[in-house]
Parts: sequence; C-alpha cells; structure tokens
Amino acid sequence: MTRATLILRAYIELIAHDLFMSRHNFESLHQRIRNFPVRHVGSNTSTREDVTLALNVACCFYLKRVLCLQRSAVFVRMLRAKGITASMVIGAQKVPFMAHAWVEVGGDIINDRQASRERFLVLEVC
Repeated sequence: MTRATLILRAYIELIAHDLFMSRHNFESLHQRIRNFPVRHVGSNTSTREDVTLALNVACCFYLKRVLCLQRSAVFVRMLRAKGITASMVIGAQKVPFMAHAWVEVGGDIINDRQASRERFLVLEVC
C-alpha cells in the first residue's frame, strides 16, 4: 500500500468514526474497538511508523480537530488491520478531572507521552 493510499485510508477512517459516533454512544464504540480483530497478513504490510505518519497527516487535513478518543480508535483499527496487536487505553485523573485515550503495542505507548500511564488512572484497555 502506498503512503498516499494509507493517508487516504486514515482520512476515510476519521470520517467513518465521526459518522459512527453521530449514531452511537461510547459503549458501542468500546464494543467496536474491543471486537475488531487483528488481521493475519503477509510480510508486505505497512509498519507501525507508516500508519502513524499516515494518521498524523490525515489529522492535519481533517475538517475538524481530532481529539484523543477519535485518534486512538482510528489508530487501533488501522494497526489491527495491518496485523499489529494494538490496544486502546482509556484513563482519567481526579483533580482536575480529565480523561484521555492513547494506544499501546506490547505495553508501550506509541502515540503519546510515556508519562500518560503515571498521570492517568487506567480505566479500560480494549
């Protein structure tokens, strides 16, 4: 898959996420991510860095600001579609109240600061 095709795919996934959330709630999103399988693909798949770059570019050109939950949900779906076992992690802090989502592969945070696990209490991993 070319880089331009991967960027287009990321952009389409961002749109699909917005459409999904316009008709569903957080519980439905949680189920959608939790049940999305990791594809078994050949060795010619895009690397984690390729998917990261494609999503970053797509977010720059997206029509509205992409928040952490949308970005993480799309990132997990794209990584799993490429055969990478990724998890979306949702955390919160009490004071001041703040919630955050990020993506991990093999226990390593790949789209955020490593301090997120220290700053936020992990509520869910899917």
